[in-house]
Amino acid sequence: MKLPDALDPAAVQAVAMDLDRTILGPSLEFTDVLVEAVAAVEAAGIVPVIATGRMFRSARRYAQRLRLTSPLICYQGALVADPNSGEWLLHEPLDPADGRELIEAIRPRGFHINVYVDDELYVAELNRYSDEYARHARLEAHAVGDLATWLTVPTTKIVVVGDPEPLDELNLELHERFGSRFFIAKSLPTFLELARAGVSKGSGLHFVCNRLGIDPAAVVGFGDGANDVELLEEAGTAVAVENADPLLLPHADVLVPSVEEDGVARFLQLLVDSRRR
Repeated sequence: MKLPDALDPAAVQAVAMDLDRTILGPSLEFTDVLVEAVAAVEAAGIVPVIATGRMFRSARRYAQRLRLTSPLICYQGALVADPNSGEWLLHEPLDPADGRELIEAIRPRGFHINVYVDDELYVAELNRYSDEYARHARLEAHAVGDLATWLTVPTTKIVVVGDPEPLDELNLELHERFGSRFFIAKSLPTFLELARAGVSKGSGLHFVCNRLGIDPAAVVGFGDGANDVELLEEAGTAVAVENADPLLLPHADVLVPSVEEDGVARFLQLLVDSRRR
C-alpha cells in the first residue's frame, strides 16, 4: 500500500471515517490495530472524526472507545454532537409532514420502517428486522403502532430495513418519485436511509470543519457505502475500501483493503509514518 501521489502527508489536518464496514467489522468491536492507528493519528496532530449513519446513542460509545473529542457526525449528517458532553451541535430533521409522506409511500410495499425521534428508535411493531437492528445498534426499539399516525414531531431520519434486492428496487422507486426532495441512499445492503434534503455526511463534515477551523481540502475521507459519496466528495482525498458499494468506487482516489484486513488502519499508520520523514 502507498499513499496517493497527490497527497501531501504534512498538509493533512483531519481524517473523517465511516464506521460500519469501513473501520468497524462484523464483530462490532474495533481491532487493537485500528485503535492504535487512530491514537497515532491524533498524536501526530491530525484530528480524527467519525461520520456515520448510526444514531448518536449507538455511535457515541465508539467515539469514546477511540477517545475522540471532535464532534461526532451521526444520522447521515442530520445530527452532529459532542461525544463527551452529549451536546447537540447541529440537528436538521425531517418535517413531520415529510416523514409521514415517506412512510405512506413505503408502507404498501410491506417493508419494516425505523423512525428516530430524540435519539430513540421507534417502529410499528417488534419483529426480526427491529430485533436485528436493535442488536446491531445495541439499543432498544419502541413499538408504537401505525407510524404515520404516531409521527407528529420532526424525525431525525427514517431507515427502511429489508432484503437487499427488494430494497434496491425501492431505492430506485423513491428516487423516481421524490427526486432531490430527500436524501436517499443505502448504507448497508439491508438499510435504506432517508433524510432531509441537503443532509449528508458531506454536509456534516463541512459543519465540523467550519467549527474546528479545518480546510475540507486537507481532510482524508474514508467510506464503503453509497451513503458515503458526499463524504468523499467533501474531503480533499477520498479513500474507499476495496469491497465498497460499486456506486462509491468512482468517487475514490484510492482503494485500501477491507475492514477485515485493517485497510484504513494501515493507511493511517502509513500517513503518520510519512509525516515523520
